[in-house]
Amino acid sequence: MKRFLLVLSVLIASISVIVYNSPELQSLLQSAVPRKITTLLDIFKTDTVNTNEEQMLNTVKNTMSKSLRHAKITPHRSGARGHSDHGWLNTYHSFSFADWYNPKFNNFGALRVLNEDRVAANSGFPTHPHRDFEIFSYILSGELTHRDSMLAKGAEGDASADKFFRMRRGDVQFTTGGTGIAHSEMNEHARDTVHFLQIWAVPWKRGLPPNYHTRTFSEADKRNGFVPILSPLAAGDEATAQDEKAAVPAVEGTIPIHADFAMGAGIIAPGSKFEWTVGAAATKAPRRKVYVHLPMTQGGKAQVRLDGREDAVLNEGDGAFVDAVNAGDKLVVESVGTADAEVVVLDTA
Repeated sequence: MKRFLLVLSVLIASISVIVYNSPELQSLLQSAVPRKITTLLDIFKTDTVNTNEEQMLNTVKNTMSKSLRHAKITPHRSGARGHSDHGWLNTYHSFSFADWYNPKFNNFGALRVLNEDRVAANSGFPTHPHRDFEIFSYILSGELTHRDSMLAKGAEGDASADKFFRMRRGDVQFTTGGTGIAHSEMNEHARDTVHFLQIWAVPWKRGLPPNYHTRTFSEADKRNGFVPILSPLAAGDEATAQDEKAAVPAVEGTIPIHADFAMGAGIIAPGSKFEWTVGAAATKAPRRKVYVHLPMTQGGKAQVRLDGREDAVLNEGDGAFVDAVNAGDKLVVESVGTADAEVVVLDTA
């Protein structure tokens, strides 16, 4: 009996499709059968047309919203990060770091470390060594005091000087570890926690001369679009000692980095969209990777969508691996939450 009903259902469906696609049969049926039956046929026809139109519109909409159809976008959820709370330090690791190791998250191109740190008042990282990494701190709130073995205590200037010492929101501090440097990062404020991103990139060669830079990037500019923060040293991996001293970046107004690497940041209002140009018109390799990070700054109210994709919506603390993109591609980042989204983009070969 079940088999008979199945065969009957298939037969009825086949006849319906034939009738739907044959105006002559529709006309014959309308003249030969009662109006109630033909009305049912009209309803079937209308529903089918509406369903087909809706499917076609959705397909077109999804296709048009994706400007990077060739790209692979994989969210890296905040809950998948390493996390340690030491009391004075509350830290999240997007990539394997310290005693947290995950073979899925070792690096992404030259990007090796992305830690989102909160350091309590009157505490921090005492003097410790680094070598052969490009290390930079992006301050989100509070104050961070930096001292290193190249700078005598008492010789510091403010954050707009070549020799600096205390950084606040909008400041980016950059260190080339090279052959070896020792530095400390302390929160010397009496009350406030400092919230910042610490990021490490692998340089294009080892044994570079140690150096550091700092620069302040305007909040107003970040609200108008992605602001370039880092770009490659213009002289490239064959830079002379004179080139190193001149420290000219590929993009004017940025901090030079010894890698085929760029960084940008923007503050996107709800409902607005920013575009990141892959490669920042400054990098060398045409095939690129982009890591997007949404820091935890708005109590969970910020959200962004990448490339118009519903499966690439990021909440605070989330990141995303954007792979198989090319220099010159446009990555659209849309703010879809209820609060401003401060977004950091890390572009690597």
